[in-house]
Amino acid sequence: MPKPLPVIQPVPPAAACCPPLTAAPLTAEQAEELAVRLKAIADPTRLRLLSLMLASPGMQACTCDLTEPLGLTQPTITHHLRKLAAAGLVVPERRVGNFTYYRVVSDALTGLASILAPVAGA
Repeated sequence: MPKPLPVIQPVPPAAACCPPLTAAPLTAEQAEELAVRLKAIADPTRLRLLSLMLASPGMQACTCDLTEPLGLTQPTITHHLRKLAAAGLVVPERRVGNFTYYRVVSDALTGLASILAPVAGA
């Protein structure tokens, strides 16, 4: 019998988090939400996973295709991908059999970049 995947409640898209840091000070709630995303990408393995997925067709990859390039086991890769999913940066899609593909949420990365980027000409 197939094992059901746990339901992950992703963080809302980064664009909805808060205005750029140069616009106004963050509230405590906004800082917490932003910190979840920054913690998720502050890990070298997760940065490499994002890089591999962003460089792949459709900005997605199967967990089975990520183990060899990183030299890590499938459970370790899955752990890191779940952290990225919980932060709303990737979304999983169960396909045939036990294969799970993760796709980068480009809007979340764009939103994160716009929060951190200083205003041009400032």
